[in-house]
Amino acid sequence: KPRKDIMVYGDEQRLEQVWINLISNAIKFSFEGGTIDVSTSIEGNNVIVSVKDSGKGIKKEDQEKLLKANTHFTSYGTSNEKGSGLGLMLCKDFVELHDGKLWFESEEGKGSTFLFSLKALNKE
Repeated sequence: KPRKDIMVYGDEQRLEQVWINLISNAIKFSFEGGTIDVSTSIEGNNVIVSVKDSGKGIKKEDQEKLLKANTHFTSYGTSNEKGSGLGLMLCKDFVELHDGKLWFESEEGKGSTFLFSLKALNKE
């Protein structure tokens, strides 16, 4: 369950788009009955938001293509929905406009975790 006491300064609409896209992707690439875990934490001066799914994961050879602007990458969800990776590129741009970082960890067949960091207004 995301913490409600963590605060960042940012463009609410753009950050909401990041949030919605990461959740939508987690749903798209999860199998029926799978789980999606969302968490937030503070690490130093940063808020870390994590969206983890138990879905199909990303092939090792495709991982390095995913967040690169010059690489066209198409993938398919668990119900054969087509994904272009453009939503993730927008998320990356929006997070970077806030001086943050977007990254992921994935294992094919076991799911993916997408994370982003933003500067915290409050610290632990």
